[in-house]
Amino acid sequence: MGDTVEADEHLLREAEKIAVALGRMFPGLCEVVLHDLRDPDHAIRVIENNLSGRQVGDSATELGLARIADPEYPGVLQNYPNRFPDGRPAKSTSIGIKNAAGEYVAALCLNLDISVLSPVTLTLAGLVATDTTHRDRPPETLRDRNARELRRAVEELSARRAAAPRSLSREDKRALVRQLHQDGYFDSRDAAQTIADLLGVSRATVYNYAK
Repeated sequence: MGDTVEADEHLLREAEKIAVALGRMFPGLCEVVLHDLRDPDHAIRVIENNLSGRQVGDSATELGLARIADPEYPGVLQNYPNRFPDGRPAKSTSIGIKNAAGEYVAALCLNLDISVLSPVTLTLAGLVATDTTHRDRPPETLRDRNARELRRAVEELSARRAAAPRSLSREDKRALVRQLHQDGYFDSRDAAQTIADLLGVSRATVYNYAK
């Protein structure tokens, strides 16, 4: 019995480190709560980045009680809608932690404050939206590209390859330069030097890639 208790306690101590690290990675945005399901009346063991106003020692939620009552309860509930006590909408994920005997002894819960993100999403959607009432106009290509636009194009093409411009492989850099050449970016003044600086290669290499 003593060995089981100590093993369960070890799980909780390890989970504590995860809860603290996750909470501190998303300050002001994501609340992380570790519940000790062995003591449902005082379940909250860690609450990092507190957004709900709860305290260490507070009782388990309904979801926590459901896990205690049913070992077959889903181990992970991902991205379900929730709400903070003051009415702010949240997106939550709850992860049940079982011991070697298959019993739920803890739950790690993440509550993301989406009230902060929703206005940003709407603003960005408005910024990138285009007017679809001009579909019958002739296609237009903007050839007068300055260094800022060129830099943005390099960063976007690099992001598609999940890398920073300077960390791209030689083949990816060659493909990126050829794409820029095809899209007309070499028409702008000092384009080759700008691309060379962004990719960390020589100007001669850029021209070689463009061939």
